Amino acid sequence: MRTWVFAGLLVVASAGAALAQDAAAGEQSFNKCRPCHDVGPEAKIKLGPPLNGLDGRPAGSVAGFNYSDANKGSGITWNEANFKKYIDNPAAMVPGTRMAFGGIKDPAEVAGLWAYLDQFKDDGSKK
Repeated sequence: MRTWVFAGLLVVASAGAALAQDAAAGEQSFNKCRPCHDVGPEAKIKLGPPLNGLDGRPAGSVAGFNYSDANKGSGITWNEANFKKYIDNPAAMVPGTRMAFGGIKDPAEVAGLWAYLDQFKDDGSKK
C-alpha cells in the first residue's frame, strides 16, 4: 500500500514540475507577444490589451482598449482550447481582427504559452 501512495505522490509532483517547465518555456515564448501585449501586476495597454486573467474572459472586454468590431463581436470566451485555436492563426479564427500576427504553430510552444499566461489573475498577481 505504501508503494502505491508513494508512486501516486511522485506522479503528482512530476505533473507539477512539468507545468512549471511549460510555464518557464511559455515565458520565453511570450517574448513574441511582448511588443504588443503585457502581463503581470504592472501590465498596461500597448498595441494590444493586457493578457491578465485571460481564462474565462470574454473577447473584446478589457476596459480602455479599442478592439476591432470583429473581436468585440466574436462571441469568444477565452479558455485553453479557444486560445490554442486562435494563436495558431488569429485572422482565420476572427476574420477582421486587427491583430497582425502570423501565429504560433508548434503545439508544445503553444501549451507553454498558455501555461505561462494562465498563471496570472485579473490583477496580474500569480495564482
